[in-house]
Amino acid sequence: MSPVLSWNLRERSSLIYRALHILDCSLVCAFLWALVKLYGVPWSVYYTRLEIIVFLVSFVSFHSFQLYRSWRGWKYYREFLVIVKAWGSVVGFLLFYFFIFKISEAYSRVVFLAWSLITPLMIFVSHLVVRKLLRFYRSRGRNIRHAVIVGAGELGMRTAQQLEAIPWAGIKVVGCFDDKLEAGAGTVDAMNKPLLGRISEVADFLKNNDIDYVYIALPMRAERKIFTILKECRDLGAQIFLVPDLYIYGLHHAEIQSLGNMLVLSFNPDSSWKRTFDIVFSALVLVFTSPLLLVIALLVKLTSKGPVFYRHRRITATGREFECLKFRTMVVDADRQLERILAEDPERRAEWERTYKLKDDPRVTSLGRFLRRTSLDEFPQFYNVLKGDMSVVGARPIVGRELENYYKTRDAGSAGRYCSMKPGITGPWQVMMRSDLDNYDERVEIDDWYVLNFSLWHDIKIIVKTVWCIFTGKGAC
Repeated sequence: MSPVLSWNLRERSSLIYRALHILDCSLVCAFLWALVKLYGVPWSVYYTRLEIIVFLVSFVSFHSFQLYRSWRGWKYYREFLVIVKAWGSVVGFLLFYFFIFKISEAYSRVVFLAWSLITPLMIFVSHLVVRKLLRFYRSRGRNIRHAVIVGAGELGMRTAQQLEAIPWAGIKVVGCFDDKLEAGAGTVDAMNKPLLGRISEVADFLKNNDIDYVYIALPMRAERKIFTILKECRDLGAQIFLVPDLYIYGLHHAEIQSLGNMLVLSFNPDSSWKRTFDIVFSALVLVFTSPLLLVIALLVKLTSKGPVFYRHRRITATGREFECLKFRTMVVDADRQLERILAEDPERRAEWERTYKLKDDPRVTSLGRFLRRTSLDEFPQFYNVLKGDMSVVGARPIVGRELENYYKTRDAGSAGRYCSMKPGITGPWQVMMRSDLDNYDERVEIDDWYVLNFSLWHDIKIIVKTVWCIFTGKGAC
């Protein structure tokens, strides 16, 4: 690389962010001017004065909310939320300014409203462009930051793997420090990084090397070593991060909450948005499909003896049981017939013990086969969703023996993760493989994947795919 190219963005990153700071403030003012001209509002001294105030207040607010920190490895929405908060402070100050000096009539309300709502999006787009450019340069080995990891155990290995999984963040792990391994022994096999020395030698290494980040990946019981690193290394030019040792508990979607003056770790995923979505979606489905549901209920009653609904005990959040509703698709004495079928047919018994279902089940009625093929038998479960026992999208509803025999025996965390959320009417198990999935370990793995990756966007995609599966006639679970 030539000397000119070697003078990479790292040496100019602070200058870039300072320039971006000025650009954002100028962009805000330019956008206000453009809107005034677009709406044909006469320019006055009030707008000139407002431009100056906006530039100064934006400059202070954007700096106060640390819009120009390093966003390496951060999700986009986190940066957008900070932008919204910073811009909200600017708008709040301007409203207070208008109120105190009684000059709100001097400005166009339409212009002010449009300007207030669109500006944070415009700032975010400008930041997005800059981040994309920086990622482009980092992916080609420029603007690189160097890091060391203190701790070469499982947590250190996870930290190294995570940093390698996001090369666009531009963070290169130089090596690691650990007391349980011999320095100079080459690389730590699990991490594929050189062992730089013992933990007590971190400070000396930072003094003699240009390191940007220190990731402490030690277990919580090593608090003395952690405190020593913080005391000795915080003034040596590197930013220090503590990687919480939470994986020993198999925790996912955990969050820190306050209980008075105490901090507590919640094992329950934040799904308030999910509950709101469930209520609205389920209510709409039940309202718009009520005539169809009444017809199905009448057909079930007329075509076979027995109740309209089938109630089966399933597992919901925290391991509680609830009665899962379906339109009845089997004969009334289905449970008794199952015992006879399994006793007479070893192949079906093996299939039942492997998957807890029969593909060609003789107990299913002719109407029941149609309801299952179209998934219409599951529509009463929207009532379970309204009651709070289920979600529209989630892991499969399972029975207690499935939780004991498969989830708890697979690994220490699978059962706990399953019980951290409510089961769903549909889910990845239905749109990915549906009734074709025979390997129960794969079922558990799919449920695990959903709990670890659930989001509103994923839920919407699963719902769309479920509707497509129904209309294409793919067999339901």
